[in-house]
Amino acid sequence: MTLTPLIRRPIADGWTLEATAGPVPDAMRTQVVDAPVPAEVPGCVHTDLLAAGLIPDPYLDDNEALLAWIGRVDWSYRTTFSWAPDGHERHDLVFDGLDTVARVEVNGRTVAETANQHRSYRIPLDTAGLLREGENDLVVHFTAPVPYANAQSVALGARPRPYPLPYEAIRKSACNFGWDWGIATFTSGIWREVRLESWSTARLAEVRTHAAPEGAGGRVAATVRIERADAAARAATDDLRVRLRVGGAETIASVPAGGDEVTGQLNLDQVERWWPAGYGEPHLYEVAVDLLGADETVDTAERRVGFRTVEWDTAPDDAGTPFTLVVNDQPVFVKGANWIPDDALPVRVDRARYERRLRQALEANLNLIRVWGGGIYESDDFYDLCDELGLLTWQDFLFACAAYPEEEPLRSEIEAEARENIVRLASHASLVLLTGNNENIWGYEDWDWKRRLDGRTWGAYYYHDLFPRLISELASHVPYAPGSPFSPGGQHPNAEEHGSMHLWEQWNRQDWLTYREHRPRFVAEFGWQGPPAWTTLRRSVSDDPLTPESPGMIVHQKAMEGNVKLTAGLVPHLRVPDDMETWHWAMQLNQAIAVRTALEHFRSWAPHTMGAIVWQLNDCWPVTSWAAIDGDERPKPLFHALRRAFAARTVSLQPREGGLAAIVTNDTGEEWSGTLHVRRLTFRGDVRADESLGFAVAARGTATLALSSELAQTDAANAEFLIADAGEVRGTWFFAEARDSALPPAEFDLEVSPVEGGSMVTVTATSLVRDLTFLVDKVDPAAHAEEGLITLLPGERTTVRIRHEGTLDAAQLADPRVARTLNELVSP
Repeated sequence: MTLTPLIRRPIADGWTLEATAGPVPDAMRTQVVDAPVPAEVPGCVHTDLLAAGLIPDPYLDDNEALLAWIGRVDWSYRTTFSWAPDGHERHDLVFDGLDTVARVEVNGRTVAETANQHRSYRIPLDTAGLLREGENDLVVHFTAPVPYANAQSVALGARPRPYPLPYEAIRKSACNFGWDWGIATFTSGIWREVRLESWSTARLAEVRTHAAPEGAGGRVAATVRIERADAAARAATDDLRVRLRVGGAETIASVPAGGDEVTGQLNLDQVERWWPAGYGEPHLYEVAVDLLGADETVDTAERRVGFRTVEWDTAPDDAGTPFTLVVNDQPVFVKGANWIPDDALPVRVDRARYERRLRQALEANLNLIRVWGGGIYESDDFYDLCDELGLLTWQDFLFACAAYPEEEPLRSEIEAEARENIVRLASHASLVLLTGNNENIWGYEDWDWKRRLDGRTWGAYYYHDLFPRLISELASHVPYAPGSPFSPGGQHPNAEEHGSMHLWEQWNRQDWLTYREHRPRFVAEFGWQGPPAWTTLRRSVSDDPLTPESPGMIVHQKAMEGNVKLTAGLVPHLRVPDDMETWHWAMQLNQAIAVRTALEHFRSWAPHTMGAIVWQLNDCWPVTSWAAIDGDERPKPLFHALRRAFAARTVSLQPREGGLAAIVTNDTGEEWSGTLHVRRLTFRGDVRADESLGFAVAARGTATLALSSELAQTDAANAEFLIADAGEVRGTWFFAEARDSALPPAEFDLEVSPVEGGSMVTVTATSLVRDLTFLVDKVDPAAHAEEGLITLLPGERTTVRIRHEGTLDAAQLADPRVARTLNELVSP
């Protein structure tokens, strides 16, 4: 038999959208019920209605509430596609993603019913009685997600969760129903590609690749599952083979007659290892897997792999249980941030946007991104880019902050989605951890779930049985943890001495100084809130007057008592400003200082503590939140805090038993030695005490240098501070809170000179300047300052590069609205 190669035909044109049932506003009925709306696929209802000018932007003011009806309406997508007999035996309609509860019709016949956003669907079409030569009708009917989830919650039984709508009862992105940083959009749509695949005899149904280094070389294995077109094809004895190609090398394995699985393996004599950011180059290798017939290639799959080893050291020690990532036998201090969907309408996130965000992560000196369990499995572009950039990925299975039913129909759906995504993600060199859930094991222990569940299932089967079993079967090389936080060995899931920990008492009830009371082995979540960039805020909230408590500001603050916590977290350190722009700056700065303080503390305890993952890197819309990069893609001052605290070499001054100490951290591959010059200064720059301390810090090491009492003690706490310099690396310690200090007004001179891609700003301080930051979006919405949170002594000079187009002058940048400091939040 002559085999014909598989053909893929995207079905992307001619789609229309219409509302078919539910509470459509009367003013909208003629536009969305009586007439079809042009639709984009991939897409969603919101993006189509926005493109047609039928709804306002849900991200502005209180439009979220105005558009809540969309999630309570049934919608239908329609198009036609051409088909003609072409000699193939099978024609499959393939959906890479349907959001979420859908019924698919071809030529008036229902061919599939689906209820899971997190998986794909392959629907064989019966050519004898269904497909017709010429045009074929394709309709996808979507059931409204809000009433469906409510009905399923009744059928399955109510379960504990922190938000009103039962997102645990539907396999849909949890945060699509709203979160404490996220808008509720209740989307529906064909959110990933749809196509017709035509093939004969056999195709590659599943390809699992794994690259492992062996000495100077490496081994690539590919396990392939074959799908046969029909029973006759399964019984045939056609000469099917699988060819594995890496570079110029290849190997061929024969598929057993009628069999459906084969493994090929290829050994390479010389390979370059894949390393995470800051540890080496992320070398990647192209892998091709071909399904061969007698005369030609029938189907092909391509992957990129990296040769590296990975494990998490959880061997108990004298202090408890570590949680240390080890890559290529090298312990890695994890400098991470949590990732949420980058848009509340995820279909708008393309490869270019992923790349912008992930390059910002690198600029902030991150080496790991944790994909949080209340969002989505991101597209292949995300993981491909992480591979290329050397950004480690930690992927949660999609379960967050709720008890999840273990009964059907969810049980089978969850197994199907887990199987598919384990296979899809496991070949990525960047993937170093799969995690069962976010906070559910912790919630079961501490959030009164046991009593409220009253014997109902809550997800333990998934986290402790299903997921580890599937990983063992499909990707045994990928490490797994049942949850985040999680303590190996049966201890409390959020135990400080064991495994990973989440620290939220600081934001919710305590001051950020209390981060220093904890010595966790690994921090997987912690954070502090702050508003978005000023330009982002003013674009999204049109309140007049704009105040911290004006209606639009409250809509764009989703955290429970968020503004109360912002104020409570500010007043121990700074006074609450009276005017809105200064309030905005104060809250942004306090967010940055809070996280910087925590990160410097956590790093100072390495290797006892071996990682910190900040909540959170990004936002999905314009909102006051924990993010370092706001919903309009603008970095906040927190971004500069991450960049400084996660730098390869740092100096920080920390309280230790018996006094203060200088902590020198060296996250490079070479020893760092030199002299640490520590001075106790007045705010005017007068030296009260100084000391030079020699140090030598091993590669990837930490050194603690005790400070003399002459340096560490003062009788003028409100007017003196410590500064420690090791070359160009600096740490500071202020004896008194800023609000209680005698900090003078900031005085400095600016000079601006144009450079390629922007301007270079030279700052010369004539007084002590604390945390100087240029809020350059107020001058140019697209501008970005590469440095921020700069502290200068009287007479010191530094330069800051600002990326922008056109020209900026010194007067614009010196504007008190733009050049902000901590000083102005203290000085009269």
